Amino acid sequence: MNLLVVDDETSLRRTLRLTLESMKHRVTEAVSGQAALAALGQEVYDLIFLDLRLGREAGLDVLPQLLRTAPGVGVVVMTAFVAIDTAVEAMRRGAFDYLPKPFTPDQLRLLLDRWEQLRGLRTEVIDLREQMRRAIPEADLHTEEPNVRAALDVAFRVAPTDAGVLLRGESGTGKGVLARAIHTRSRRAGRRFVTVHCPSLSSELLESDLFGHARGAFTGAVEATEGKVAAAEGGTLFLDEIGDLTPALQPKLLRFLQEKTYERVGETKTRTGDVRILAATNRNLEADVTAGRFREDLLYRLNVIEVTLPPLRERRRDLPTIAEHLLRFFAHQTGKDVRRFTAESLAALVRHSWPGNLRELRNAIERGVILTTDDEVGLSHLPTQIGQAPAMGRIEVGASVTLEALEAEHIRRVLASSLSLEEAAQALGIDSSTLYRKRKRLGA
Repeated sequence: MNLLVVDDETSLRRTLRLTLESMKHRVTEAVSGQAALAALGQEVYDLIFLDLRLGREAGLDVLPQLLRTAPGVGVVVMTAFVAIDTAVEAMRRGAFDYLPKPFTPDQLRLLLDRWEQLRGLRTEVIDLREQMRRAIPEADLHTEEPNVRAALDVAFRVAPTDAGVLLRGESGTGKGVLARAIHTRSRRAGRRFVTVHCPSLSSELLESDLFGHARGAFTGAVEATEGKVAAAEGGTLFLDEIGDLTPALQPKLLRFLQEKTYERVGETKTRTGDVRILAATNRNLEADVTAGRFREDLLYRLNVIEVTLPPLRERRRDLPTIAEHLLRFFAHQTGKDVRRFTAESLAALVRHSWPGNLRELRNAIERGVILTTDDEVGLSHLPTQIGQAPAMGRIEVGASVTLEALEAEHIRRVLASSLSLEEAAQALGIDSSTLYRKRKRLGA
């Protein structure tokens, strides 16, 4: 942990620092309340040890200033003048604990362990609240499809390690859900899982979001802010759609991956971060490397283990189970007694090509649950395109089109009507690996 010791007595301050450092913690000293506030403006601390007598300053008066400056930080007040009313007042003002002088290393160790447990519980509560707020199941990790089972097997075997994982797949295939599942199966599960959406911000704001910024670093930076790296300390940082990371930020991320060091925007002070990196993309990063849009060395660092999630059209066996899971979820969410799909609507769901993957399926079923007035979802309750036959397009045999365009259309139609990639390959008279390469080239 990163700790701050605030005491005007040099000998006690140094002794406490050495004791805490022997327990493998990082420690900064401050001789006054003002020095402590200045330190909080430059660094993120997990816990502060605050003496209640700081020369002419009263620690009880400094305490709320520290909590306002660094919300969520733990403060332990220390005093040689043991009084129950002082302890009660310190706790009332927001202190985590109270420590009378002198204290032993075992007392310190016990206190630090309790703070770690409390912080872990707070993180779990925050994460649970976020999950409840979103309350949207993106994917079901149970599968009958061999290709999905193989992907999950790799993901869960690598989960207990600290190896980087690059999750590939089309938008809406559940990469974010799989990233969180890897985190919950890792040794970092007790710490935070933090997501950075790479396409959502400009280069400058994305750098600030990732690494934090100093006060005055840019217009609107009225105070120092920690970034997602600091927020994920000890846990997992998920970089969503990493292929959209700007060229200016790529070398800074590469440096962090290699050295675990970074600087906040507007600062020269080097900081360290202990986080596991998971990344996801729907882009062909190898093509981006060839085109000069993505650094090859960064791709190598991210792609220690690669896991590819297949699109929903290649999960025909799973589709009824996923659809029924979503049906139960939205029925509960809307308070409606919707129990099943009609045979016609379920057949249409399985037949549809799902270009939007799991997100499209989720939206379709939510719509169906909302619109039905019965205990089942019929075809008329689903979006119009769900019940339509696979689109034939304008390309017809004998039309004035190239052989390449005709082949592409034929492959798309066979894929849309097949239950699996293997079945489509058999129908086309080619092996599965050849079809996979053609499908990837066509984006089909």
